[in-house]
This record gives sequence, structure tokens and C-alpha cells, in this order.
Amino acid sequence: MNGGAPHTAPLPPLTRSERLLLCAVAPAGAGVGGLGLASSFNSVSQTAERWGFTQSWMLPIGIDFAIPVFTAANLLLIRFGMPLAWVRAVPWALTLVTCWLNIAAGSSLSARIAHGTMPLLWVVLSEIVAHGYAVRIGAATGRRMERIRRSRWLFAPRTTLALWRRMVLWELTDYREALRVEKRRLLARAELRERYGRRWRSRAPRRDLVLLRMGELDPGMPSDKEPGADEPERREPRPRRRARHDKSSPRMSWDEALSKGRAETADWPYERLDAERIRKAVGCSQDRSRRLRDVLKAEREEQMLPDPAGV
Repeated sequence: MNGGAPHTAPLPPLTRSERLLLCAVAPAGAGVGGLGLASSFNSVSQTAERWGFTQSWMLPIGIDFAIPVFTAANLLLIRFGMPLAWVRAVPWALTLVTCWLNIAAGSSLSARIAHGTMPLLWVVLSEIVAHGYAVRIGAATGRRMERIRRSRWLFAPRTTLALWRRMVLWELTDYREALRVEKRRLLARAELRERYGRRWRSRAPRRDLVLLRMGELDPGMPSDKEPGADEPERREPRPRRRARHDKSSPRMSWDEALSKGRAETADWPYERLDAERIRKAVGCSQDRSRRLRDVLKAEREEQMLPDPAGV
């Protein structure tokens, strides 16, 4: 989830009627703001004379003209990539000061309201221009973070707070792009839960969990690893091999093994005389069972031959 220029579609160009409206509103707004500035200048100048200012014109000029100056300075700092948070608060503080001075110049409640309202015209005009320019700078540089809809805060405050937190952490300035990333993240989370069960947070690969937190894990494409593949392979303990005691070893000599083999296979047909059956019956090694097989077969063959004396 990376920040950058917003992915929203550019605004459509102004129509002819909109351009005409803009050309009419701009000078009218400048005129209204000028009236508010002139009214504030006169009121604050008269108040400055009563307060003993020798140059009464310095007070209104120093305060009223400082509002657009500091506003422009804040916009330039934003444009140069060097914003200062406290500079943005200076125009608001000066606005409160000039409104208070204009209210103090009135003698009655109605006069105070009127005197306090006139400088607001100049201040509001400055704020409108500053806001429009700031939005354009943010749209061009990709540094302005779009606001989340108030309705979403109302209907889903907890998930909206988590969405806003991810936008701040990963510098995602486009609200619609943040929603797309959030939808993809929820789908990927559901895939992990379906793949690894209820304890998916402890069973899923750590790389997938990090990608999920960053919003970069695509749904339907978790790691190609099988569940628990990132864990070290657990080898089953090998069963201990039972020592094969060759009963024909020192405990059983060759003659004893041969005698036992003859006894065990006495009623066997010739075809059953194989090494494996003899090994199991006698309890000897494979090598000795093969030797026993050969001897027993040779004895059977001799018994099957006709007696030459009886011919």
C-alpha cells in the first residue's frame, strides 16, 4: 500500500457558462472582500486613535494585511514541500484579533455585530482562495490526503478508524484507492481463515501476515506453501530396529539349524522349500536360510531319485 498521486479521474474542463460564472464571481468576491477590508480598516483605525496610537493606520494594516500574507506563505511552503503546522494557525489567530477589535469599536450590540461581520468577508475570501489552491497543490503532488465520508464514520466507526489509520500509516492519499485496498485485504483475510482455520493467525506463513497487514496480499493467491510449510519439518522419531538375533549364531550351530530345518519342513512339499519360509520357521539369517534351502532341496531330490540297486 503505497502513497503517491491520487488515482481519481481528473476534473472535467469548465464549460462556457461555468467560465462566465467564474469571471463574474471572481471580481465580485474581490469587491466584497475589499469592502470588508476597508470597513475593518476604518473601525480599527478609530479604535487605535482612542487607544493612543500615533500612527493609527499601522494597526489595521499590520493585522488585516497579515492574514493573506501568512496564508500565501503557508501555501508557498506547501508548494515547496516544507510545510509548517504553526504557520497555518497564524491567519486564524489574526482573524480572531481583528474581529475582536472591530467588535470593540461598536457602541451597541447591533453595531458590534455589524463591525465584527465586515472583516469576516475579507477573511472568508482569503480562506476560499487558499483552500482551492491548497487542494490543487495536493492533487498535483499527491500529498493531500482525502477525507473519509462522514456517513461512513457514522455507520461503521470502528472499521473506518482502522481504514483511516492504514491510510495514515502507508501514506495512501486517495480515499477510493484505500477502499479498494481494504476490500482486497478483507478477501485475502477470508482466504487465510478458510485455508488455515480459526487459528489462522498462528498457522499462516509470517510473510502472508505481513503482506496482509500492508494490504498487498492478493485474495485467492496466498503463498504456494502448504499449511505449516514455513514451520520446521517435524520428523517422526524412527522406531528402533529390533536386533535380529540369529538363532543360528553361537546359540545355534549349523547342525542344530539343519536339524531344526529338517523337522520343520518334513511335511512340506518340495515347492514350498524357499528361503523366506525356512528363515521364519527356523529363525535364522537370510544367508543361512538360503544355505538350508539348498541342502534341504538336495536331500529331497536324492530321495526322489530311483534306487539303482532295485533296477
